[in-house]
Amino acid sequence: MKIAVIGLGSMGKRRIRLLKQAFPEIKLIGIDRRLDRREEVEQLFRIECVTDLVKLSHEKLEAVIISTSPLTHEHLIKQALEMGAHVFTEINLINDYYEEVMTLSEKQKLHLYLSSTFLHRREVQYLESKIEQDKHVSYRYHVGQYLPDWHPWESYKDYFVSNKSTNGCREIFAIELPWISSVFGEITSVKVSRSKISTLDIDFPDSYSLILEHKSGIIGTLDINIVSRIAKRELQIIGENTQIEWGGTPDSLSEWSRIDSKQRLVKLYDIFNNNSNYSANIIEDAYQEELIEFISLIRNDIQDVKYSFARDKKIIDWINFIEEGI
Repeated sequence: MKIAVIGLGSMGKRRIRLLKQAFPEIKLIGIDRRLDRREEVEQLFRIECVTDLVKLSHEKLEAVIISTSPLTHEHLIKQALEMGAHVFTEINLINDYYEEVMTLSEKQKLHLYLSSTFLHRREVQYLESKIEQDKHVSYRYHVGQYLPDWHPWESYKDYFVSNKSTNGCREIFAIELPWISSVFGEITSVKVSRSKISTLDIDFPDSYSLILEHKSGIIGTLDINIVSRIAKRELQIIGENTQIEWGGTPDSLSEWSRIDSKQRLVKLYDIFNNNSNYSANIIEDAYQEELIEFISLIRNDIQDVKYSFARDKKIIDWINFIEEGI
């Protein structure tokens, strides 16, 4: 099996490293227009690298993994499908071409796989199991990180989070809303307040406050921003019989105990250690597990996956509504 990884930045290198760990038998080929990235990956991973997917038109590629800027995804997805390759893509942020590529993939009998790493996080899976038992809850959730700190090695103006079409707030929504709708239920209503409170050189809001209603009857508040100088994820789930807090890391999940009315840390290792792929680094595992899911899908070992382009189309429709045409 041959798989090409397009985009050899931090995420592309992560995908290559995790694929080599989980599937050493797969031949990987790197693609990037930047010479320095190709040389780095050739040295790190001892794999062939080329400048463009067209250079591999003579190869029989089983799949293509797209780890480039979201605005490049449409062209690369179509190109890969037309070459007869299954597609794994990072977050897309734009969905106006989804119907076309879903139709093309079905016609070609090829799989489209969309990354949604948080759905593979152990903390999120634990939250989902708890909400299945008790839906008489509400939640409040804050996510914030200062935009210039996202890629401290380059200016925020030099990559896609400063573009109005693929801005930083939009990316946070695209990361968070899939798991929120999975844990608390399909979103049915959103009320939005937005503002720009920073001096950042951007032409879109940097702070949002939302009230979300879910099909389950659960109501929650979501505050996201790209101005928080201390990176934060802070979730509280509150109910008469359920109280859970999560700070976004594997060791920050805690819940109220009915037995002694105390707040206790949730030891995820003890809960999930029956998984042979489990390790202490739960966050890294999530990235690997979605790659394992993708490979299992294209090998026909499984039929269903945690996320899809069809589900993401609905999420991006909500993001478009939240931004009101931005």
